[in-house]
Amino acid sequence: MSEVKIGFVGAGGNARGHMERLVAIDGVSIVAIADVVEENAKETSAQHGATAYTDFHAMLDAEEMDALYVSIPPFAHTDAEILAAQAGVHVFVEKPVVLDMDKGFEVLEAISSAGVLSSVGYQLRLMDSTRRLKSYLADKTVGMISSHRWGGLPGTGWWRVMDQSGGQLHEQTTHQLDVMRYVTGDEVVQVTAKYALRTMGDVENITIPDSQAILMEFGSGALATLSTSPMMTQGGGKSDIVFLLRDQMLEWSTAGIKSIPEQLPEFEGEAAATPNIDQVFVDAIRAGDQSLIPCSYEDGLRTCAVTVAANESAATGQPAKPAI
Repeated sequence: MSEVKIGFVGAGGNARGHMERLVAIDGVSIVAIADVVEENAKETSAQHGATAYTDFHAMLDAEEMDALYVSIPPFAHTDAEILAAQAGVHVFVEKPVVLDMDKGFEVLEAISSAGVLSSVGYQLRLMDSTRRLKSYLADKTVGMISSHRWGGLPGTGWWRVMDQSGGQLHEQTTHQLDVMRYVTGDEVVQVTAKYALRTMGDVENITIPDSQAILMEFGSGALATLSTSPMMTQGGGKSDIVFLLRDQMLEWSTAGIKSIPEQLPEFEGEAAATPNIDQVFVDAIRAGDQSLIPCSYEDGLRTCAVTVAANESAATGQPAKPAI
């Protein structure tokens, strides 16, 4: 395949980043962009020589494309991925892939039945620190994992509404959870979560918690704790994952891996450049090879299922099991 034609559902900040990277790839063109905000659709389409739409159904009916990027809020996932897959169009879906697991299973069935390629935007899997840690842990026993993501409150209105974003754990801290799953090769089998709104009740229209604490049990028996909060509205915060092994701590971050009590040679040396996730997707399309993609829709849905289960646990006060 020489030319790869791509369409977009969603023209927000995240989508625009993908667009800029894609048009820098030889033989890739953006042919159509749909966004419910007409100004966004027209602006980005003008930049990339694409056709603008406010209804992605009309776009999918009218346009020929090889792949579709779906970069929209969690609550907005309806049938774009399904219709694309049924038309033989490969799909790239930004995380988290859904707010409702039933919809996720519908999408997964459509992708599986059509045999199209799928990718989810968990770009941290491509980082050198992540790949080194996965390799190192392949024959190790992880006892416990601890992670924090304490940051600020995004300005987008839907983000602070629980029924639209699913909360910070589901919408942002999904990245930390996905790294845990990926590097250990282990699946979460039970989640217990407690949420509270402690300090940010004065924020207009906020219904998400500002304090989320989660305890997870993996299939291997390993335990993990994760806490997340958007309270740091003036900057600063914390983002880490610590893996506890026998007589050893491994502190993972996007900057690298620190081993305690002594640094290991596996984690020394200059980090390799992180591959462009959009280039990886295009290469996979041209090769017709799903294995080149670091996270398929099914795998992304498994990460999503854990945070959905956490939200269920917090609502019911009981442990919950991921649906997949």
